[in-house]
Amino acid sequence: MVLWVYPGLLLLCVIAFRVWDTETKPIRFVCNRAARKGLNIVPEMETALNDCIGLMTLSTPAQLPCTELHLATWENKSEQEKRGDIVASLNLLIAGVKTVRILTEGDCEMLLQSLENNINNYLLILTNLQLSGPVLPPSLSCVPQSSLNLSTVLQSYNQLISGKLERFIVNLEYRCT
Repeated sequence: MVLWVYPGLLLLCVIAFRVWDTETKPIRFVCNRAARKGLNIVPEMETALNDCIGLMTLSTPAQLPCTELHLATWENKSEQEKRGDIVASLNLLIAGVKTVRILTEGDCEMLLQSLENNINNYLLILTNLQLSGPVLPPSLSCVPQSSLNLSTVLQSYNQLISGKLERFIVNLEYRCT
């Protein structure tokens, strides 16, 4: 039993350090594609949440992040505007996840807490990322939609991470040495 716990604990420590390290040094997140890929827990969340019977249909609608990316408009935005768009979407999403989590109990609540923590990790990285220009308040680039389907919420979150966020970060890779 001790041998089984020890590797699991070691893995947990390695993951916690990796997340902490990218939060405290956001440029490492920018320069390390593996760290970015590793921080995206949506596929694991989708699998784990399938075991939460009744949670796939939410009791209250969750607002979805702005995931549409109009390339010409996006490329004309400043780094600060792009970050503000992504941060506003993450804030919108985390508010919905918190509401659902409060109304949930047991293992499903813990999974939603993990999702909330994951969104917070992205928020910490983005807000601590040093960008040129004046700091702008977060602002949405769309009129948010909402959904009662947790799968739809997770898909939207994944689209935000793999779409806007990844494009934003890739455009910052010129800072990497």
